[in-house]
Amino acid sequence: MWIGNHAKFLDDKIQPILDKAGSSVNAGLEFSRALVMLILEKLAADIPCLLYDDTLFCHLVDEVLLFERELYSVHGYLSSLPSCMHILSEESCFQRWLTVEKKFALQKMDSMLSSEAAWVSQYKDITDVDEMKVPDCAETFMTLLLVITDRYKNLPTASRKLQFLGLQKELVDDFRIRLTQVMKEETRASLGFRYCAILNAVNYIATVLADWADNVFFLQLQQAELEVHVESSAVSKLQLGQLASMESSVFDEMINLLERLKHDMLTRQVDHVFREVKDAAKLYKKERWLSLPSQAEQAVMSLSSTACPMLLTLRDRLLQLEQQLCHSLFKIFWQMLAEKVDIYIYQEVIMANHFNEGGAAQLQFDMSRNLFPLFSHYCKRPENYFKHIKEACIILNLNVGSALLLKDVLQSAADNETFKPNQPSATAALNELGVYKLAQQDVEILLNLRASWPNTGK
Repeated sequence: MWIGNHAKFLDDKIQPILDKAGSSVNAGLEFSRALVMLILEKLAADIPCLLYDDTLFCHLVDEVLLFERELYSVHGYLSSLPSCMHILSEESCFQRWLTVEKKFALQKMDSMLSSEAAWVSQYKDITDVDEMKVPDCAETFMTLLLVITDRYKNLPTASRKLQFLGLQKELVDDFRIRLTQVMKEETRASLGFRYCAILNAVNYIATVLADWADNVFFLQLQQAELEVHVESSAVSKLQLGQLASMESSVFDEMINLLERLKHDMLTRQVDHVFREVKDAAKLYKKERWLSLPSQAEQAVMSLSSTACPMLLTLRDRLLQLEQQLCHSLFKIFWQMLAEKVDIYIYQEVIMANHFNEGGAAQLQFDMSRNLFPLFSHYCKRPENYFKHIKEACIILNLNVGSALLLKDVLQSAADNETFKPNQPSATAALNELGVYKLAQQDVEILLNLRASWPNTGK
């Protein structure tokens, strides 16, 4: 206030006198510097009396930080001049500041996790804003970390900033452990609202930390950390190289732990849904694939009744988790689930049965017209996530002539003595049919699962 109130007088009256005298002194800056020196004397006298009163000490720190911010942003104070941050950087005061900062941060974490709205997104009714479906506790926690960064970023030395960075890492780890504890309580309801909210929180924190890692302030701290490690030889040459080349970041360890937790939670959800799908597919596995009527014998093809429970389970769970998980997590979820379903139907339904012409056509109809479209809302070509099923259906539904020819090519390729150099290779023959994923041996097995072969006299 004093600086602002006297600015006009200093600029209009004092500065012209100094300029006339040929002095390089800036009246406003000199006045500010003198006031700061008085404040430093006052702080040096008051701080020892306030060190052990958390409330008063915290208030003092807040006032100093607000004063510093106004001094630099409003009054153009120079960083080369004396600063109140030097007082806060002195050992006894700084350690007390760290302790108090941690204490109040932990209290805040307790209250945010015990809040009734802890797991609800405050933007849940605004679709455009709520893409990440961030629960309130996670957003409040990251705001807390951001405020801490804002409080210590103007400290005069890198070593002090690194100590605050260490505190932030501690808090992230503490919050991760708390999330893990709440998650373990919800394990039995891994598709429930709270479990999904925890997963969204973990994903959000990891995403924000990865973004912060590219921030200039944290890149400067990474460089400072590198210099400290070089002097102390505290890390391996490989880690030093990664730090120096910017391959890693100051938050890498935290991000890796959060990513591991995210993967474990997603895996648990996928396994849960997959178990339900397997239970619902029991009758489908026992379908009479060997005695189903051909397409010509049916007026209109319809979905196998035994496939309905499996497809309904898939549809309901996909809709549920699409609503509860953020877009990036749901994308990982459905792709992991599709991979499991693809292998399961291929191994347990297709490879475990024999198919007549009608059975093969029915399988292809169930898959291409009913299973694949369930995932068409999430990608343009869902069949590409079910390559085992898609390619098996191609082999099972080949007309008899093409199937006999393919069988001959595969047999010739497998028999080195009778292999002819100018005969098309097995791989080329399979690729021509649209089969890229299945191995040659698997295709041979699939051909043998076809029930009706003409008597060729061989």
